[in-house]
Amino acid sequence: MIIENRQKEKQILKILPAVIGRLIRESNIPFEELEEIRLRTGNPLICVAGSGEQMLPDRRDPHIVTGQELAEALEYVSRYSFYAFEQEMRQGFLTIEGGHRVGLTGKVVMEQGRIKTMTYISSMNIRIAHEVKGCAEPLIPYLVKEKRISHTLIIAPPRCGKTTILRDLIRIVSNGSEKVKGSVVGVVDERSEIGGCYMGIAQNELGIRTDILDCCPKEEGMLMLIRSMGPEVLAVDEIGSQNEVSALEYAMHCGCRLIASVHGESLEEVRKRPFLSELIKQKRFDRYVILEHQEHAGRIREILDENGATVIDGELLCT
Repeated sequence: MIIENRQKEKQILKILPAVIGRLIRESNIPFEELEEIRLRTGNPLICVAGSGEQMLPDRRDPHIVTGQELAEALEYVSRYSFYAFEQEMRQGFLTIEGGHRVGLTGKVVMEQGRIKTMTYISSMNIRIAHEVKGCAEPLIPYLVKEKRISHTLIIAPPRCGKTTILRDLIRIVSNGSEKVKGSVVGVVDERSEIGGCYMGIAQNELGIRTDILDCCPKEEGMLMLIRSMGPEVLAVDEIGSQNEVSALEYAMHCGCRLIASVHGESLEEVRKRPFLSELIKQKRFDRYVILEHQEHAGRIREILDENGATVIDGELLCT
C-alpha cells in the first residue's frame, strides 16, 4: 500500500508545475486521502480530501493559480501534444498513467452540431484514482445466488464511492472465489473511470477474465461485447439514457448478468426516472445496493431485493 501511494504521488506530481507540487507535498493532507486537485485560472489552489475542501497553503493566504501554471500542467498532461488528445478532449477529460482523470473546461469548439475540441482551457480538475481492493467483499454473500452474481444496481449520489464498489465487484467476480464462480466479465468504460485505461491498458485491477472497451458509448459497447467476447457478466457505470437502458434489457435477454450503477439518493428517486422505472417495475434487478457518504465514501446504507424490501441494513454490514 505504501509503495502504491508513493507511485500515485509520483504520477500526480510530475504533471504539476513545481510551485503547486511543492505546496501539495508540504500540506498536511495525507496523499492516500487526496481525492481532487482543482486548478482554476485566477482562483485559489483547492484540494479535496476525506476531511473536506482545503485551500493551499492556507485559506487566509491561498496560492492563486496563474494562466501560465495551468498551461504548463496541460502540457505535462498531454505530453506536449495537445492535438494528439483531441478525441478525448471531446469528452472533457484526459486519462493519465495510473488511471487518474483530468477534467477540463474552457471554450468548446463545435463542428456540424458536434463537439470537435476545446480551447482556452480555464480550469483543470485532477481526480486521483484510488483502488480499494476488498471493499466489495462484504456485499458478496448478499449479491450471489448459486455462486453466480445477481443482476445488481448500485445507487448513490456523486462522490459516494459507487465506481470504487463497482470496480471491486468486477475484480471479485472475474477472479472468482469460494463464494462466487469466476466469470468472463465485459466492461464498457465510457468515461475511463472503471479501468482507468492508459494507452488501452487498464491501470486498475479488474480481474483475470475481464475484457474492457475504453471510451466507448455504453449502448454500443454492450452490444459489441455480447457479439464478440461472449461475456457472462456485463458491467457499466452511470446508466440513464433510453438507449443505455434498452441495451441493458437486451443483454439480460441474452443471458448476461448485469452490474450497473446510477446516480441517486434512493430506490424511490431512481424509480421516478422514465426509462429505469420500467426495469424496476418488471423486477429486472435482483439487488439494489444503496450507498451514502457519511464518515467515508462507499458506506453501504442498505441492500434491497427486487421488491424493494431490505435484505440487510448497512449498519449490520459494517459491523
